[in-house]
Amino acid sequence: MKGAEFFRLSPGSLIKLPADSELFMLPGRVPVGFDPEKRSFVQLKNNPLIKKKESCYAVAAFLAPGYTATHSSAFAEQKKTNKLPLFSYAAAVLYKNEFYAAGIRVDREKRQSLAGMDIKKVRKNVKLFEKIFPKNRLVRHLETCALTYGCPAAKNFFLKRYEGPLPTSPFCNARCLGCISHQPSSSCSVSQPRIKFVPTDSEIASVALFHIQNVREAIVSFGQGCEGEPLMVGDTLEKAIKLIRKKTSKGIINLNTNASKPDVLGRLFRAGLDSIRVSVNSFQEEYYRKYYKPKDYSFKEVLKSIKTAKTKGAFVSINYLVMPGFTDSQKEVNAFCKFVGKQKIDMIQWRNLNYDPVLYFKELGIKSGQNNMIGIDTLIRKIKKNYPSLMHGYFNPSRRRISGA
Repeated sequence: MKGAEFFRLSPGSLIKLPADSELFMLPGRVPVGFDPEKRSFVQLKNNPLIKKKESCYAVAAFLAPGYTATHSSAFAEQKKTNKLPLFSYAAAVLYKNEFYAAGIRVDREKRQSLAGMDIKKVRKNVKLFEKIFPKNRLVRHLETCALTYGCPAAKNFFLKRYEGPLPTSPFCNARCLGCISHQPSSSCSVSQPRIKFVPTDSEIASVALFHIQNVREAIVSFGQGCEGEPLMVGDTLEKAIKLIRKKTSKGIINLNTNASKPDVLGRLFRAGLDSIRVSVNSFQEEYYRKYYKPKDYSFKEVLKSIKTAKTKGAFVSINYLVMPGFTDSQKEVNAFCKFVGKQKIDMIQWRNLNYDPVLYFKELGIKSGQNNMIGIDTLIRKIKKNYPSLMHGYFNPSRRRISGA
């Protein structure tokens, strides 16, 4: 499914369900399939494999990090359905006792592979870090992220590898539909509650320096799923970056951001910030605004921030929030290509948008049949062909990976 339109999948559009993926049952939603005898799409309300009448439900795949969904699970909502939790919902298939999904691999790095995250070692290092950082509130926050919410970034911090998270901001100037750290009380539950305090510059710098000193090709990043917009606490970030850069020139200091404050961003680059990753659901301002619901900024500020970053010689990634049926619609593809051709960014990260796929189109005001879709896989191939200097992936890259590219 894309939006509310149904499609028949070919074997070539499926991959074996990747390790670390999950399967979700979708209550209140019946699966839709193609009936070759009727030559039409039909709803499957009862289990056809047994004689006794039994209800059945749609199933979706939550793809492992590094994979982007090309189609959503096909389902029809029944009466009184609740909003789906904040995950992505790729089409799932069972064939010869093996599961497949509609997706494409965009990054081969095993940064968030569960096979490399020994939870016993995480717990052991949490206790060790309590001794190293006895009064650091940021470390205490990351302990909860790692052990309670299973955050892979927090786990990697305690395993002393890859990218170290630096959540800082309890505030935000956007009201994103799919925000995983804050939702209106009438909406669905958050998947990772937001940090409730602003760490001091010294708390931040201590965590960052420890990670940089203990990890080869280290990255430390502001702007995590458990916080608001880090630019809202720009003064603290500026002081922390200066403290880090006073001690070391190693590692990449990165900012995951909505890029709403170009003036603040300029100060951070002068302090020593190396790269930014800007989250965008659409390059059409109308749909960007409907998803992000920005307060006190517009899409023009986002574009100005990207221009500011490139002027400063920074590495710029776009965290492109992919929704099958919208991201690959012809109008969005045209807007995306126009942006890439003009802005000269460095990388696209093809991230799945964690939101109810039917509700998303309703919120954006797009009706079934309005979008001419080229396919997510076709879109990625098109961008690679037309803009060969662009990096593609899922994770913020290290210096070595950037140099290699």
